[in-house]
Amino acid sequence: MRLRELLRLYVCVLCVMLPPALGTAQDFSSNLQQRTTTANTKFDEANAALEARDYDRALKLLTPLAAANPKDAHVLYVLGSAQDALDQASPAETSYRASIAVDANFVDPHVALGLLLARAGRMIDARTEFLAATKISDGDAALKARAFRALARIDQKLHPIDARNELLEALKLTPETPEDTLLGAELAEGASNGSIAAEAAYRRVLARTPNDPAATAELARLLAKGLRATEAEELLTAALKAHPDDPSLTVQLATLYASQHKTDSALPLVQHLREANPNDENIARLLANLYIDTKDYANAEPLLATLSQQNPRDTTLVDDRGRALLHLKRFPEAQQILARIVAQPNLFPTPADLGNAAGDLAFAASSNNDPAGALQALAVRATVLPTSAPVLFLTAISHDKLHHFKLAVEAYKQFLEASKGTNPDEEFEARHRIIALAPMK
Repeated sequence: MRLRELLRLYVCVLCVMLPPALGTAQDFSSNLQQRTTTANTKFDEANAALEARDYDRALKLLTPLAAANPKDAHVLYVLGSAQDALDQASPAETSYRASIAVDANFVDPHVALGLLLARAGRMIDARTEFLAATKISDGDAALKARAFRALARIDQKLHPIDARNELLEALKLTPETPEDTLLGAELAEGASNGSIAAEAAYRRVLARTPNDPAATAELARLLAKGLRATEAEELLTAALKAHPDDPSLTVQLATLYASQHKTDSALPLVQHLREANPNDENIARLLANLYIDTKDYANAEPLLATLSQQNPRDTTLVDDRGRALLHLKRFPEAQQILARIVAQPNLFPTPADLGNAAGDLAFAASSNNDPAGALQALAVRATVLPTSAPVLFLTAISHDKLHHFKLAVEAYKQFLEASKGTNPDEEFEARHRIIALAPMK
């Protein structure tokens, strides 16, 4: 995973991923006549516990209350809210759906269930619930607006026209927020001349809330995309002074530095971030890549070792570690780990990635005095990548070591033809070996 890809890991994608607003007492007086006095008392106590964020107590009160009142949509919804707050996703989903089954026109459980499903990545199911919430004619305006905003976020990439309409519906119900302005700017980018409108929208947010992290990140991204890296750098630097521990801004500025080959400026930022977040894999990946960019393989390799052990099927990590081990002259280790992944070609994202790893394996095997292993790796590489002068030289010396004299001479000649003065030391050796091997052909 490269720097630009890592940046995306730190950008907030969906506001719908936020948990639902819990802990506020609910006014469900319309159901008072359907419950006993005791049940109403317990329900009031549960609401008070929710308001105090004492979710365990709320759950203890609501569980028997829901069992005794299985047709009370409000009790079932509040039970789901307590379960949701305690990260009990499956029970919460069941409770929300039970509430909806009792009263399909009760907007609250639709929105809460939609948020829960969105956090679980079940966007199609989430969209169904948000859409149902928006169609309830007498539903709470604020909740319907939240549903419209969530729909806009879900539709943003694939259905931008729908997303714009959904955002407009939300604005009819509640006043515009800075998040709405940001979303509108993101949607504008896809339209003709949208970058101008988007930049203006981001700057409006920053005028109201200077150094706002989300607006800063989006505007900096837009500026960098428009080849205005200096402006983006100034924007991010100012925001980081106001929010020194913001990981997204730090990664974005570090990535911007790296794209301008200012790795020395990027490294301190990510090193500090790593100290503050020692268990964050994405920060470790970014730091390892920066070390590789500066050829600091001694510091890169331990990070890559830990990451590749945690993600043994991530061929990019393993290949990066193998390359670092090659530079550190730890050839047996490099050959061992690279042989494992090259033997599993289906793990690689692209054929070129497989070819690159096979090339690294060939160099590791050759350096580890295993010419047969080098030739096997080169054969794998040849199935997906064109040859090159270094590869031809490695092929030649591998055949040479195995006393395949005719094949070695042929490969040396092919190398000389491909190299044409770009590898003088190897060319000198190739000419010498062609002469030495001539009598042995």
